Amino acid sequence: MPSAYFETVKTFLLDLGYAITEEDPAQELVVVRDEDNGITDLIVDCEDPILILEQMILPVPSNPGAMFERLLQMNRTLVHGAFVLDEAATLVLFRDTLRLENLDMNELEGSIEALSLALAENADELLAFSKQ
Repeated sequence: MPSAYFETVKTFLLDLGYAITEEDPAQELVVVRDEDNGITDLIVDCEDPILILEQMILPVPSNPGAMFERLLQMNRTLVHGAFVLDEAATLVLFRDTLRLENLDMNELEGSIEALSLALAENADELLAFSKQ
């Protein structure tokens, strides 16, 4: 049975106008979209005591060159979250974590908007990396 946190997070996402495209109550995660703002298949996962937000940004190119250094520099300007690598170092992800115990809708909205802002501000460079 899903926790109260999971239901609260779902309610927040729906109230904020995000489309839930997939849901796994047993794993307490949903996938949301807001393509107008660059949100595509954002995984929102309740892993008590934290909420994890994660979206795939691009595959790591075969010759990443200075991409890793530039991603670290981009991280310095992000409001929330960070660009990270998956465990196999094959994907660049955006990832943020929030504490579930005192999560409010404004905090969740801020994290998702930070992803949209990060994508908008760095779109040209991220697209260039994806073409390498």
